[in-house]
Amino acid sequence: MRFAEHMKKASLVGAFFVSVVWHLQAQALCPAGQRVPQVEVAKVIDGDTLRLVDGRSVRLIGLNATETAHKARKAEPFSQAAKARLQALIGENDGRVGLRAGQQSRDRYGRVLAHLFDVHGQSVEAQMLAEGMGFHVAINPNVSMSRCLQAAEQQARLARKGLWRQSPVVAPDQLRHGGFAVVRAHVERLDANRGGVWLELRGSLVLQIPQEIVGAFGDSLKELPGKDVEVRGWVIDRKGRADSRRHARWMLRITHPTMLVPLS
Repeated sequence: MRFAEHMKKASLVGAFFVSVVWHLQAQALCPAGQRVPQVEVAKVIDGDTLRLVDGRSVRLIGLNATETAHKARKAEPFSQAAKARLQALIGENDGRVGLRAGQQSRDRYGRVLAHLFDVHGQSVEAQMLAEGMGFHVAINPNVSMSRCLQAAEQQARLARKGLWRQSPVVAPDQLRHGGFAVVRAHVERLDANRGGVWLELRGSLVLQIPQEIVGAFGDSLKELPGKDVEVRGWVIDRKGRADSRRHARWMLRITHPTMLVPLS
């Protein structure tokens, strides 16, 4: 089914978003800078994934939308709003977008990893982030637009839009399960070994910074013990490990410097 036909069957939520004025501030957000190949969209799967008419699935780089309902899993806050917003953005472009694949072009599921751009050359991910329809993420090596996308998210945070209407930031002791999270905590200790740098945070959370990206932080990591930080990424629950009594229950792997922000 082509995207134009799919949009006719969109939910009332989607229709509501289509009727809203979408244009952001006058300045372009994360512009493409050059022409990119145009592709036709068949269907929006969720707030950060879509399927093209040629059958390829595309996962947007730099944007992590909340999860929609699936089997026994309930929909997370703003997941339907994010899906509707992405549908609306693509619908405004007659179902076509510019696509620029990342340095790593596919993920482990075979999806194309790419940045999308509208007919004006503006980043679709940036527009989603600036309206609070998802979280900025940066995963090496697809980080060429990470600083710009981080700034787009900051617009939503300052204006308390979307996901930022009520702060989604949690403390380590509020973690209940693995998955994506934005966490604020106090750094108690720093250790280093062949696996990289490890930051122990108050509240049974440890951060791993892999050796291959340690250099991107410069000397700033040495200054973190004793400070508060905001970190984001996919949390791993290590409760079932045999050595769990000797290690923090939760572990979060930092994938880029924008995923760890000192606060004090």
